[in-house]
Formats: sequence, structure tokens, C-alpha cells
Amino acid sequence: MADIVHHRAHVVAGGFPPGSSAGHDHDYARLRLLGLLAERNIPASVANDFADVEKWLPVSGLLITYVAGPYPDTAQCGAIRHWLEAGGRWLGLHGTSGGRAERVEGMRQRRTVKTEHHALLGSRFLTHPAICKIRVDVSDTASPLTRGLGTSFDVEDEPYFIELQDPGSVRILLTADYGPSGVSPAIGTLYASDTSLQPDGRTRVLGYTSEVGSGGVTYFALGHCHNPAIRAARTPDPTDTTPPTFRGAWETDAFTALLRNAVAWGVGA
Repeated sequence: MADIVHHRAHVVAGGFPPGSSAGHDHDYARLRLLGLLAERNIPASVANDFADVEKWLPVSGLLITYVAGPYPDTAQCGAIRHWLEAGGRWLGLHGTSGGRAERVEGMRQRRTVKTEHHALLGSRFLTHPAICKIRVDVSDTASPLTRGLGTSFDVEDEPYFIELQDPGSVRILLTADYGPSGVSPAIGTLYASDTSLQPDGRTRVLGYTSEVGSGGVTYFALGHCHNPAIRAARTPDPTDTTPPTFRGAWETDAFTALLRNAVAWGVGA
């Protein structure tokens, strides 16, 4: 692989099947991410999925993904791993921990199938209850990725349950305790047990970073957003009382600071 161009980014933002929002306002997220890159004069290329990621990695130092459905296949995971080992950095957001989902007889929800990209990213999405206010605890205040966040901050977002693939290899940055209301019918049905829970039986990880060769991966579970058309197309959920236009964590100073820190990390600043 040619020398990595660190001061350049490749952004993947889109849903599946192609052209679908898959429940997320990718246009809004894409524009916000490009705006944060523009603040640092970082040029960027953009894609809706991973189909041509092997073309853009050699000329990029930072890969940012905000997806709902698309995920890298075996060959693309190999290319990303090789790029990471050579010094590339991957910032995965929100639905990046999802991917291929399979139907389960008698269930409306689908189960996330564990694939190679979960091992590479470091986590697999399981489920989430309805959008709610979350107190996010900053587990590692010394990391440059959490600079300026203090010890906690509040956001309104989807309370993700993510399963760490190799807990010993990651540096946990953000956690949350959803409390008694943080339960999901998917646990015990779609999934045999709640493998997102930490050893204390209450805490779940919402952000982490890990080294991969000379590069690394950072993932943040926050970032749901939708618009009226997307909201109208979703299966009605009486427990979800969020407005037709929802940008949640994106509109908070804390999440913006988190993303700015991550961009700086991604380009080695």
C-alpha cells in the first residue's frame, strides 16, 4: 500500500438497500461530518457504502462511517485492516456496529449477524429501547478523544446495547447506566443474554478506542437522527415520543466536541 495521506478523509454515510434511509437522516449526518472536516481544511471523498472503499483508503488517513445496513465484506475488511495496520484511523459512528440482520421466526425485529467487520470494528450492535435522555459517563477523562467533556454529559439518543468483541483490547471512553427502563424484549428472544452489560450488571459501553498496528479504531454509539419522512415510514412505536425532526446528540456541545476530538485524532493532530 502507498504511503497514507493523513490529512485527508473518506466518509461513508448511507443505508441499505441502496437509496434507503434505513431509518436515519444520512444527509444531515453527512453534512455535519463534512462541516467538521472543513473546519480543519481536511479534504474528503464521500460514498454511500463500502463498495469502492479499497480505492479511497490508500489516499486517506481517516475513514468515517455513519451507516445503517452497509458493512464491509470479507475482502473489504481485509483492505481496511491492512490500511489500519499501516497507520490509518477509522471513526465508526452509531449504526456502524450493525450490519447484516437475519429474520427470526415470530419476531418483528431482526438479529444482527456477527461478521468479520464486527471483529475489526470491535463491537456488534444488539438492540436499543426507545429514544430517551441518557447520562453519558466519561470513563477515561485523560484521553485526547474526551478532552473538554468533563466527567459526564447528557444527550437524548437511542440507548444502544453493543457487545464488545475483545474487551481486553479496547480502551473504554464512554459508558452509561440506562437504569430500570433500559430493557429490551430482544434480550432472551433475539439474543439469549445481554452481552452488552459490563461485569457490574448495569453499565454499557458507548465509546471506545483501540490500536490496530500503527493505526486504530474509535467507535461512538451515539448519533441517531431522523426527519419527518423517515419517521413516517417507520413502524409506529408508542414508547417513542420524539419529534418528527430529531437530531439529538448532534445538537449538543458535548457530542460536537467529541467529534472534533475524534477528527483531530484521526488526522494525527
